[in-house]
Amino acid sequence: MGIFSRVADIISSNINAMLDKAEDPEKLIRLMIREMEDTLIEIKASCAGAMAQNKKIAREIEDVRASESRWAGRAQLAVEKGRDDLAREALVEKRRYTQRIETLEQEQAHCQALVEQYQADIIQLEDKLAVAREKERLLVQRHVHAQHKKRAQQSIRKVDYSSTVARFENFESKIDRMEADADLVNFGRKPSLEEEIDSLATDEDLEAELDALKSSGADTKKKKDQAE
Repeated sequence: MGIFSRVADIISSNINAMLDKAEDPEKLIRLMIREMEDTLIEIKASCAGAMAQNKKIAREIEDVRASESRWAGRAQLAVEKGRDDLAREALVEKRRYTQRIETLEQEQAHCQALVEQYQADIIQLEDKLAVAREKERLLVQRHVHAQHKKRAQQSIRKVDYSSTVARFENFESKIDRMEADADLVNFGRKPSLEEEIDSLATDEDLEAELDALKSSGADTKKKKDQAE
């Protein structure tokens, strides 16, 4: 497969569609990235070679133009000296260099087009490679997350829920017993003399407050009757 056909296949490839169909997306994306990197190295090397060739052609064109100019000057000198025969020969040499320049310029144009094609492919490959590397990063993150989730689920399944519930119920029963014990501390105990006297005082206070409420209510009713 030629370099340009490989580049075309890579650029036109739909990474998402390929990953969706792959049995092992991570392995596939790694292979794709390796292929892109290898192709990118190869095409950069080819581009560098084409650029060097372009410079070489440009230098050769300059040399041939200089030779063409020299023979043009020699032809002019021969004409001035009345040597038409030498002028014709000089013009023949000049034409040979002129034709060589035309050939070199065609080569230069082809070489420049090749360089531009390589550069355009490099840009597209770099973009495609960046997408692939981002996909690889996301796939790795998803894989790690899936592994952690799987381990967590396995740990959850290992938990003995029956024993856990039993421990909670046992703890709750202990608390109920403690509360019941607290309620029974003073249950059935005969109050002391001091407590009985204090309760009498409390009863007198309640009776006094009750009498005050009754007296206030009677006064209010009397005033209402008088008003009527």
